[in-house]
Amino acid sequence: MLRNRRSSGTDAEFSGAPPQPETPISVIGDIHGQISCLEKMLTFLDREKPTTRRIFVGDYIDRGDHSADVLSCLRELEQRRPDSIFLMGNHEEMMLDFLDHPVKAGSRWLQFGGLQTMASFGLSGLRQSTDERTLRHMQQALRDAMPDGLEAWLRGLRRMWHEGNIAVVHAGADPTRPISAQPTRALTWGHPEFGKRPRQDGIWVVRGHRVVTTPTIQAGVISVDTGAFANGKLTAATIQDCRTEFFQVTNT
Repeated sequence: MLRNRRSSGTDAEFSGAPPQPETPISVIGDIHGQISCLEKMLTFLDREKPTTRRIFVGDYIDRGDHSADVLSCLRELEQRRPDSIFLMGNHEEMMLDFLDHPVKAGSRWLQFGGLQTMASFGLSGLRQSTDERTLRHMQQALRDAMPDGLEAWLRGLRRMWHEGNIAVVHAGADPTRPISAQPTRALTWGHPEFGKRPRQDGIWVVRGHRVVTTPTIQAGVISVDTGAFANGKLTAATIQDCRTEFFQVTNT
């Protein structure tokens, strides 16, 4: 099932011009291990929007059952379409923190979907733990199970893509700071003033991270995370010619 909605992208609280990248883009929301949704979205975009650059907002892993397949699919896409952009989400950051500091960071990641990700790499039957020995064992098991080059690929994910009057991030941005001087945490985890105080520089922020019932355009913010992990609905926003068009696929 596919639905779309168009908007000119104006908002009374935001004084910037409509969003206009230098080249047409399609921004895909949080995937969270939903390989069926991802494959359907890529097939649709290849057919209907073949010339747009694909930009992914992050959170490819956790919660869903097929994180390993999602990562493999995205890496294959990068080879096929090298202009694609892959951002780091907070879930990728938590996974890397676990690989770096399993005792300190492991319990948090496992609680928020890490167990499902480990199972997708063939490490099933594991349980959340705070035991140091167990966490170190799980860390090594995950590293051994990951394909060659995957960890380096994850570490190389960028935090933001900026072109024209559009910045694509995972979670948000500090509205009081220039888009080129954003704290990493604000981009990946959000900022308390984001969405409450419109930016004054005319920059549109396209983001995922926070689930919305339907994709929204409001006060210079375009939100594309429609909760694929919970409801099987993956959204993309195609932005070109000063217009934003939403597309949605489901896993049914």
